[in-house]
Amino acid sequence: MNGVLNKLQYAEVKRQSREGSMKKRALITGASRGIGEAVARRLASEGYDLCLVCKNSIEKLRLLAGELKAESGISCEAYACDVSDPQQVISMLQQAGQIDVLIHNAGISHIGLLSDMTLEEWERVIDTNLNSCFYLSHELIPQMVHRKEGKLLFVSSVWGNVGASMEVAYSASKGGINSFTKALAKELAPSNIQVNAVAFGVIDTQMNRCFSEEERRALKEEIPADRMGTCAEAAKMISQVLHSPTYLTGQVITMDGGWI
Repeated sequence: MNGVLNKLQYAEVKRQSREGSMKKRALITGASRGIGEAVARRLASEGYDLCLVCKNSIEKLRLLAGELKAESGISCEAYACDVSDPQQVISMLQQAGQIDVLIHNAGISHIGLLSDMTLEEWERVIDTNLNSCFYLSHELIPQMVHRKEGKLLFVSSVWGNVGASMEVAYSASKGGINSFTKALAKELAPSNIQVNAVAFGVIDTQMNRCFSEEERRALKEEIPADRMGTCAEAAKMISQVLHSPTYLTGQVITMDGGWI
């Protein structure tokens, strides 16, 4: 009887060890609010260990990390990092250690005529939205290639697909993300690393609350679904892409309520 119990106990230890080794660690940028926060909550509920990143709201992010640890029993760390600064990205990733999944959600917009835009404003948008993809990927790819496994997911926009008047820099940065995704996927597919993007339409985030109620109402009327998307829906879409077959790579998936 003792021999049978020992075998059962050994099998249970092996099962727990195997499950523990399969647990994934995801890094989410722009995690203090909006889509990033919703993704953090979603992945925590799915059992991912998390590294949450924001630029300014570190105290809020630490509270979120503590909440997710208590609710889901996961490991969850919070980092302050300006992703437009390559040295800050390197330092943050050195502290974070092994990352299995990147969800790069951090981004900023700029509304106005291109002719009125300063060089500093242009560079700020491009550095934050597009160059940051390079900074993060460049540091994470070697460890993923070594393990022959990993996922990179970039949050894009429908304006990256078609462009928007008065948002040239933002559109250019998101269009760059789309091409970056497709090209990098071809490089990394032989190493079993998936690279995809989700191009969202109008999601009800703080970024889109710069519009007046009248502008928001007019915007909703243009969308066949007759509403803005929610952050929870965006997080669900991102989760579904992460859990899709590994044969899905190099794709820019649009989610916009039928708008564009």
